[in-house]
Amino acid sequence: MQINLTIKNKTWQRLSVGLSALALSTAAWANPIFDQPDANFTGSLSLSGVVYPGEQAEIVGRNFKAGQEVQLLRNGQLISGKKALVADDKGEIRAQVTIPADSAIGLHPIVAQVANPSAATVFDLKVSPAVPVQGAELYVLTQEPVTSGLYQVAYSPKNNALYVTSSVGRPPVKESQLSLIDPTTLEVKQSVTPAADSNRADQVMAVYGVAVDDSANTVWVTNTRANSVAVYDQKDLKLVKQFPHDSAPHARDVAVDSAQQRAFVSSPTTNQLYVFDTKTLAPLDPVALPSNTRQDFGSMSLSLDEKNHKLYTVSLRTNELAVIDTKDLSVDQVISLPGIKGAAGVAVAADQNRAFVTGQGSDTVGIVDLDKGELIRTVQVGAGSLNVVWDNSTQAAYVANRGSDTLSVLDIDGNLTANLAVGSLPNHITTDNQGQVYLVNKARGQDDSSADSITRLQLK
Repeated sequence: MQINLTIKNKTWQRLSVGLSALALSTAAWANPIFDQPDANFTGSLSLSGVVYPGEQAEIVGRNFKAGQEVQLLRNGQLISGKKALVADDKGEIRAQVTIPADSAIGLHPIVAQVANPSAATVFDLKVSPAVPVQGAELYVLTQEPVTSGLYQVAYSPKNNALYVTSSVGRPPVKESQLSLIDPTTLEVKQSVTPAADSNRADQVMAVYGVAVDDSANTVWVTNTRANSVAVYDQKDLKLVKQFPHDSAPHARDVAVDSAQQRAFVSSPTTNQLYVFDTKTLAPLDPVALPSNTRQDFGSMSLSLDEKNHKLYTVSLRTNELAVIDTKDLSVDQVISLPGIKGAAGVAVAADQNRAFVTGQGSDTVGIVDLDKGELIRTVQVGAGSLNVVWDNSTQAAYVANRGSDTLSVLDIDGNLTANLAVGSLPNHITTDNQGQVYLVNKARGQDDSSADSITRLQLK
């Protein structure tokens, strides 16, 4: 019997592609479908650096077994090439994957199929927006080096001084400084190294978050690695009070309400906001932060509206904004932030009753109407939008985009008015509310000439 088969060109092309993919899959995965799985599989994959549409993404794998083979799939399509990726003798993988030019911005779940022995895992590959640099002609940027490992910066209106924290590397942290900087010349006037860690003789009580208390002429810092906080004198940087270990688990940011004589400390690893009396320098009862999700609220950045007795913080784990009454320490609102991923930074424009929230995982800034208690707009900014500050004088929000090395400027409605190149890994921002914004950035490698500096930004 003879069979005549007629197929149109496009149908044949689709069939050919499908057969080729099937042949590739069969050749690459010659093992039985239900072979012996890897019962102790710990392998993980992640994206190295920032990826834009049409560029190469570097995929890094760790904790695989030597010789394990990995194929990467998105929407059922093989994206890692015809040959499987193979873990080296250290169980590591490093590969380049081409991201199509028409790729959508956002987090893309990638399935990793593993063989020899078999396993599977999923990781997010983030495609970031390529936001052009613009508006440089509107500003004067002045930059001066400080020291290695910069983290945060705070401004004292009373003493017209900047205070900058720095810590280098992972435990044991041996290099850390609290620095006093002249905001006019950006010169380091004084610095101090924290005392030795009483629990670990090989490291110091490294400083990370920072805020000032102008009523008491003190500087509050967080000792993240020691789960604690400390207080220094603003003028001579002498240690006033070192709180014991575990006073505030993974203490991140600190905000001081001088009128209420309270310091608030965020904790990403718990659902507590830790509170201290700035007069007696004693711990107070923490504030429990509820969540509208099944996960616990984990607070990141803090933004204080001292005039209206409100404190704002965001949760990295649940992508929510909490509003705390600083007088009675009650939680007024917990606002969901749909579309924001990895909420990290927050700033409040009190007069307009709006808040700006950064999404480090979504490369966005969300604008929240605090009267309505809802997110009203989401704006794409640079990659890895980490921190934000509102400046009343210029009526603008300034956003540190750590991944794209830029500082975005937004008006009250979220319109992008500038996107400035500011050096590697911008990490934290503050303002004097007189039109001058100060930013500190970190290093991308040892030979990074733009890193570990403080930058002053002024409108021309």
